[in-house]
Amino acid sequence: MTAAAPQITWEPEVAILSELAGYLRDALSAHNPVAQKKATLMLTQAKARSETAKYLLYILSNGRLTQTLNSSASELTLIRSSAAINLKNLVRSNFKNLDEPTKDYVRAHTISCLEDANSQIRSLTGTVITEIVQKSGILSWPELLPQLLSIAANEKGGVSEAAQEGSMGALTQLCEDRAEELDHDYEGQSPLQFIIPRLLKITNSPIPRVRALTVASINSFLPQKSETIIDMLDAILDHLFRLASDPNPDVRRHLCRFFVLVVDIRPDRIQPHMDGLVTYMCLQQRNTDDPESALEAAEFWLAVSENSKMCPALEPFLNKIIPVLLDSMVYDEDTVIRLSGDIDDAGIEDRSEDIKPRFAASKASRTFTNGQKLTSDDVEEGEIEDDEDGDVEPEDEWNLRKCSAAALDVLASNFHRLVFDIALGYLNNNLTHTEWPYREAAVLAIGAVAEGCLDAVAPALPNIVPYLTSLLKDDEPSVRLITCWALGRYSVWALNLGSEGRTQYFTPMLNGILGRMMDKNKRVQIAAASAFANMGEKAGKALGPHSENIIRTFVACFGIYKDRNIFVLYDCVQTLADQIGPELRNPGLLELLMPALINRWEKISDQSQELFPLHECLAYIAAALGNAFAPFAGPTFARCIRIVHGNLNQSHMAVDDSSIEKPNKDFLVTSLDLLSAIIQALEPSQSAELVQSAQPSFFDLVVYCIQDPSNDVRQSSYALLGDCAVNVFPQLHPSLKAILPVALRQLDLNHVKSSDSATVFSVINNACWSCGEIAMKYDGPEMMPHTLELYHKLKAIIDQLQIPISVRENAVIAIGRLGVRSPSVVAPQLAEFVQQFLQIIEPVEQTDEKAHAFLGLNSIVRQNPYGMIPHLLPYVQACLAYSKESKGPRDQSESIGDSFQQVCYLSTGLKTLLNHGLQVLSGYKALNGDYFGQIVGQLSLEQQQRLKISYNLA
Repeated sequence: MTAAAPQITWEPEVAILSELAGYLRDALSAHNPVAQKKATLMLTQAKARSETAKYLLYILSNGRLTQTLNSSASELTLIRSSAAINLKNLVRSNFKNLDEPTKDYVRAHTISCLEDANSQIRSLTGTVITEIVQKSGILSWPELLPQLLSIAANEKGGVSEAAQEGSMGALTQLCEDRAEELDHDYEGQSPLQFIIPRLLKITNSPIPRVRALTVASINSFLPQKSETIIDMLDAILDHLFRLASDPNPDVRRHLCRFFVLVVDIRPDRIQPHMDGLVTYMCLQQRNTDDPESALEAAEFWLAVSENSKMCPALEPFLNKIIPVLLDSMVYDEDTVIRLSGDIDDAGIEDRSEDIKPRFAASKASRTFTNGQKLTSDDVEEGEIEDDEDGDVEPEDEWNLRKCSAAALDVLASNFHRLVFDIALGYLNNNLTHTEWPYREAAVLAIGAVAEGCLDAVAPALPNIVPYLTSLLKDDEPSVRLITCWALGRYSVWALNLGSEGRTQYFTPMLNGILGRMMDKNKRVQIAAASAFANMGEKAGKALGPHSENIIRTFVACFGIYKDRNIFVLYDCVQTLADQIGPELRNPGLLELLMPALINRWEKISDQSQELFPLHECLAYIAAALGNAFAPFAGPTFARCIRIVHGNLNQSHMAVDDSSIEKPNKDFLVTSLDLLSAIIQALEPSQSAELVQSAQPSFFDLVVYCIQDPSNDVRQSSYALLGDCAVNVFPQLHPSLKAILPVALRQLDLNHVKSSDSATVFSVINNACWSCGEIAMKYDGPEMMPHTLELYHKLKAIIDQLQIPISVRENAVIAIGRLGVRSPSVVAPQLAEFVQQFLQIIEPVEQTDEKAHAFLGLNSIVRQNPYGMIPHLLPYVQACLAYSKESKGPRDQSESIGDSFQQVCYLSTGLKTLLNHGLQVLSGYKALNGDYFGQIVGQLSLEQQQRLKISYNLA
């Protein structure tokens, strides 16, 4: 290769070369596990020696070692591939420790491998080059980019087609993996300023793959919205528009992707070309011979329709776009053939390989915001990709059909009736089509426009909904499946019709969905169960009259569902429990549901991943049942304790013995969550009895859990700790001497690593909340030794603006709660935290927690009134805001603080916590009437009037 760097000579020892080649061969061979294990060990040891890099590169670069190594051509390719993989791993783990001559040798000879006739070797060489740049930086190899670009462009002539492809492939990998570094400014210039003009010239290459890779390389820089790219965008557009008619499908695919990416960064640059782009994208999407380009074209409609500035430009072209989307939603021929063989498989046991690994639900459900648990993230109803089949083949992955449906959904949300009017003819022709793929696609379309076109569709729904309900009995499983999803999207319409309309439309829809939950086809079962969960969340209390029918269906499903579908059935049960709540306590409903659940619970082992959704489901049920869960609490509580203990024990043994597998922490997480739910559900005396009788000691386990290395475990542990402080504090009390020091360490921001900050803040959030709950219950003298340290940790949290606001809110509430029991300790610090306290707590919802925080603050002010004087105006405003917004039941209308002189009322059954008799605001007026008058004068007239009415002070 004429552009190669000067050669650095080195010759290997044949014996070492042969031995290393043998290890490389054995490492990728599964025929002899013993030899494979030995080879892997020897290669790991060899990587510690600098010279190994030279041997690996020598083997990788030498395609004619057959005689030396006595290997066949196929075996030699295997050995060379293994050399490339091991060289990449060596660079990753040890490049900085290689001596400089070895580094120079590697850099000098690696590029020559890009001209290899074997495409696999060229590709692997690209990964080695990228890894070298990753470890040493682009500036350490200044000749690399000029060499790659020169070879790819064949600037000096005589370069083989393989070398051009190999060099462009390596450059593409660099652009994908090191885009940010290539766009970095080095003394006023970035490598990208050098690269882009050269790439644009290479778009004229006669080699299709080189042209395609060139466009892919340019695309790598668009997502980061590079200023260099934006400055050159007009020139780039000019070159790439010329490729629109390129005969190569890969070029067209990357070109479609380019236009999608430009929509995000500079839609104004392509909006003038919309007429031509619409025609081009429609042409690409209709090209069934090139499904990848068709998908990228469909992505263009989705990108434009989701861009508020650009979407209006599509309106003149909807008559072209909508028919293309509708046609693309019909299953392709290969998929129709596969689905046509769909069978009634409900009675067939699932294979273990068909059951995907399960994980505990969103950890958001164990995070507290202002003392409140957040619910798990819901799936957006408009996300077609997660709708009709979930884990079901053959559409596990994003494809043209799903992308087209999603684009139609968004277009409907933007253009409403226009979209429906265009689609109406298609729907009329295909909803009753004799061929099921067209019937199925029409149902998908009517579901996709449900939200955006509801007003336009509404007049026809009295006819459409009954017809869709009838399709639940269609002979084709795929039609039944998609109909479940579509009906779920129209359930809101039926629910808003009033009692008579619900009876006429919602009840048949619901009953039809429940019937399909017992379908003979597993795919339909899971679609119906998902549709029920969706409908249930929208219906809320309206599910109540149907509860018995729903539960009878669930019980029947427990009898027929196989392992794979049972997971979504738990979602259905917890949806019902969450929506109807205390209605579930009806003895008739309990006698139907609980035996089926408990039977399943007893059937599965402590090692089954089915425990994750089952424990989550039982937590919802416990919350709904309250003390009615008591008959089931004892065995459930004991099993959770057993699982927690076993998991902790296995973790401990795995540390000392590497042969012992580390346990799955999700068993620990979901068990801790269920323990929390039970403790909250039962009467405190019953919860206390369960905690007291636990073996091993309940709070000994909690101490271990709050120190677990897993953020998820600690997050759930602190939620459990807080629930214990609220409900079983007498039992928790003896363990606080061990627990509080651990909690204080958890609040230390110095221990937060950037790599885990996303999850560790959820842990800190729950730790703040649990410490606040403990502070409310712990006697002042006992809490006092920890109060000042806890305050300083909480103060550090509220000082950090980059910390999520929910965490800072909980920290402020915890500071206020410290003031309830230990105001004298916190009072000297009042001036340093009160401004942030008032700012952070102001938007927080009026809850008992906020009331506690203000009670504590006022106790602190009582101890140090002068500390508040610089902040008296925002304090008075906070008093007025709380007085205006706080409401409470009549039987709890006592003031919780003469501290606010009848300012705040407790909302959920708490009695007066503070009867100081001190009227803080009156005290300030008495302390300095003139100054207080100046403060009052800065209030609005409406605020002054309220101050007079609420406090008799103005």
